Amino acid sequence: MSLISEAAPLGTKIKSVLFFLLYNLMGIVHSLVCLLMAPFQDFPARYRFVNHWTRATMWLLQRLNGVSIEVRGLENIPADRPVVLMSNHQSQWETFYLQLLVSPQATILKRELLWLPFFGWGLALLKPIAIDRSKGTRALKTILKVGKLRLDEGISVVIYPEGTRQAPGTIGKFNTGGSMLACHAGAAVLPVVHNSGDCWPARSLLRKPGTITLVIGEPISCDDKDAKALNTEVEAWIRNHYPGRLKG
Repeated sequence: MSLISEAAPLGTKIKSVLFFLLYNLMGIVHSLVCLLMAPFQDFPARYRFVNHWTRATMWLLQRLNGVSIEVRGLENIPADRPVVLMSNHQSQWETFYLQLLVSPQATILKRELLWLPFFGWGLALLKPIAIDRSKGTRALKTILKVGKLRLDEGISVVIYPEGTRQAPGTIGKFNTGGSMLACHAGAAVLPVVHNSGDCWPARSLLRKPGTITLVIGEPISCDDKDAKALNTEVEAWIRNHYPGRLKG
């Protein structure tokens, strides 16, 4: 698979490569600065400082690549309690933007991401919940144990229940880890859906101009249902509110 689609206009290809270079250069420099600053910061200050790169990335994506962002349902984000945020997964975009949308937060992610030079080092400063996806039972225990600790600290937890990135217009099968955590910790699920893959395709350097629409639903409680029923309800909401046409 080509990293840059041959069908894309030349200008889009050039801007995509330029974004890739600037984005990574900023990330390398900022990650090193974050490591130097971390010992002198508490978690809230460290979280804000690390996410300067996130804000710069979103600014660059808009100014250079012509990607605008439309958010619906901001009023549904609780201001007085942490949540388990469950979102569909299409690209790296949401892993950045959701850090700004719900703050502070801890993301459930595969542990290999923390081994990446620069990017992984900065990510490790944000109290992520790193799991070994090859160890199913152990990974679930980690999600439930560490996830509850984060929620008890007032830190929301973000999980992508599909487990891996999907093609635009596609919703994968939902795993139950996020809904189990919500029921275990007595937290509500905040459902989120978006079409980020239309502008920031997975496994591609291409950044296509357009609008990424992100929709936030009302929190869904586990009070009157079990984890399986909660998971089914969240998946149905995400499918029903996808900003575009789903395939299949």
